[in-house]
Amino acid sequence: MNEFLNTEREISLSGTWKVLGADEDARRLIADPEFDDKDWLDIKVPGLWRSCDQLDATDAVLYRRHFELDQLFEDNRRWLMIDGLCYQGDVWFDGAYLGDTEGYFVEHNFEITQATKHPGQHLLAIEANCETPSDRTNKRNITGVLQHSDSLNHDLNPGGLWRDIRIEETGPIRIDDLRVLVLEADDDRAIIRVGGVLDSATTATVEILTTVSNTHSIEHSQEMVLARGRNEIEWHVAVEKPDLWWPFSLGAQPLYEVEVAVKIDERSSDTKSRLTGLRSFELKNWIASVNGEQIFLKGTNFGPSDADLSSISPGDYRRDLILAKNAGLDLVRVHGHVAHPDLYAEADKLGILIFQDFPLQWGYSRGIRTQATRQATALVHQYGHHPSIVLWNSHNEPYHFDRSARNQRNLDSSSTYGPLTSLTHQIPSWNRSILDRSVKRSFDKADPTRPAIAHSGVAPHLPQLDGTDSHLWFGWRHGKISDLAVLGSRVPRLLRFVSEFGAQSVPHDDHVAAACGATNFPRVDTRVLSEEFGADLELINKYAPLDSSAAWEDWVDSTQTRQAQIVRHTIEILRTLKYKPTGGFCQFLFADALPYVSCAILDHRRKPKIAWDALSAANRPVIVVADLHKDDIPIGTNQCAIHVVSDLRTSIEQATLFVEWHAPGLDAQSWSFTGAFEPDSVTKIAETFLVTKDPGIASLALELRGPEVHAVNTYQVKVC
Repeated sequence: MNEFLNTEREISLSGTWKVLGADEDARRLIADPEFDDKDWLDIKVPGLWRSCDQLDATDAVLYRRHFELDQLFEDNRRWLMIDGLCYQGDVWFDGAYLGDTEGYFVEHNFEITQATKHPGQHLLAIEANCETPSDRTNKRNITGVLQHSDSLNHDLNPGGLWRDIRIEETGPIRIDDLRVLVLEADDDRAIIRVGGVLDSATTATVEILTTVSNTHSIEHSQEMVLARGRNEIEWHVAVEKPDLWWPFSLGAQPLYEVEVAVKIDERSSDTKSRLTGLRSFELKNWIASVNGEQIFLKGTNFGPSDADLSSISPGDYRRDLILAKNAGLDLVRVHGHVAHPDLYAEADKLGILIFQDFPLQWGYSRGIRTQATRQATALVHQYGHHPSIVLWNSHNEPYHFDRSARNQRNLDSSSTYGPLTSLTHQIPSWNRSILDRSVKRSFDKADPTRPAIAHSGVAPHLPQLDGTDSHLWFGWRHGKISDLAVLGSRVPRLLRFVSEFGAQSVPHDDHVAAACGATNFPRVDTRVLSEEFGADLELINKYAPLDSSAAWEDWVDSTQTRQAQIVRHTIEILRTLKYKPTGGFCQFLFADALPYVSCAILDHRRKPKIAWDALSAANRPVIVVADLHKDDIPIGTNQCAIHVVSDLRTSIEQATLFVEWHAPGLDAQSWSFTGAFEPDSVTKIAETFLVTKDPGIASLALELRGPEVHAVNTYQVKVC
């Protein structure tokens, strides 16, 4: 025989399980194989426990699954694989306690060889716990936006067995925690670091065969002596003349399969594989380069695609990524959570870059540091092979307050700098100063190939603290939209990378309208809008007052129009500052997970709001932009700069810019400029003087026309 019988076999335990809300009596019986659980409720796994309407449970649920296994052949081993349990679990097999799990995205495994050597019935019992935080400024569960968010109903408990549970069968040596990282890659050579743990049932000499394959295969073989137990190993494989992986705007996305097989006595004991892409990534002063090619990062924030993580399919992830790609975006920030591996696999295929958050959002307990660092390491080990992931972020907004939609207070809208000057950003804290740096060290140690930041949304302060990316809500939470450019001229570091900006808007959704009594407009139920759908009515009414519209649909449109203005003008300002100092941005938020009043530009059905067209237009490869980002201008002469922004990789040899200005009480003015434009550039065309005489609405029309390009833009501004 050349192979161990029945090795490398998987048996899924997905399907119908028995479930009951946890209480002390049930906990004493959960692991008993003789206990009759026929009166327990049925539930589907994978799934969240809240999917079972009859289940009277909030924070802890008991699961049981009866199944049958055939005989385990000699020298083979069996393992229980738990791919995703939210958030903590205690696990029993045939009445014996196997151990505990923690971390909703962390994969866990337990050996069950001795218990399954003979054919027969078996019982798997799990107590799953996901505590609802009583104090959201001092949380213990590392679940990020799943349990604390202003764009997702965090009263919906995410607890449950949300990914598959499996039985895996191997020979006497199992490959555990296979890790693949691309250390470097260029046109001549790529170096792949492969590592993991070989769990051996015996002392043995083994052959480890690594195959890296794309259009052709490279084999790497080594012999190693293993001790009984867990053996940590690591090695490098070189790929000559590799096919490099690129973001879609720069090139193709070839993927390589890295397969590792371990053989003992010339028989295969276990095989594992990872798909990866060979590329390099650098981030210097927040300016990104892929394979040595500089790229301005145009991005958005992805929250969970659905409020139930277990219900999201690979097609759902692909749909959202294609929508982002069609809007001209090449970067997705996976905001405040870790998604199913399917998201990252689809991003690899489509050439979308990923800014990956660790699931820490706002304030946490001092007791989580050890668990947080372990989970950060696990995140790298499980997801580090994906070429789409280019940046790790340890913590989103590490501030010790409950900034949920229903508790939010309006920030100082009269200040250009808004909350950026708050002492909250400057006083050292346990979350920001200790927890975040501990998590960052874990990322740095586990993954030397990617940059990692300690936190997101922390402004620079004090000479020695340079800050990170910025969350700048001009025109919404603070200041005016035009203040963004003012801030950039005074504190350029704040505009190096803006990873959150936008505004809330109300969706055209029948469920939302009915729930808050839209037929009685404007006497709608504002409590429902705020508490059930997350509307920040203080800010919404500032820019789109309820009593200023004649009907519900008109008011919805006015909220969406304001959102579109902020998205459009913010992106235009940041793109004109490309590389000087801005390296890119991420608009907040891409799509809703459920009917909600949020900053999303697509609702939960992926129906676009008005801001969708504004985002898409502002992200076209070539845009022409006027420095006219104000709501109004004074009567007289107003100076206005006009820029052409090109993300093309080739020159625009010749194009003509046509400008037309229409102001009340004056004849139309027009100008034209002709010239060439460099690749990946921002070109200031002119400082135009816009003359106004009478109050009213003025408009500016821009059109760039040439053999290789056609870009248009229009502005309307109030003259007063």
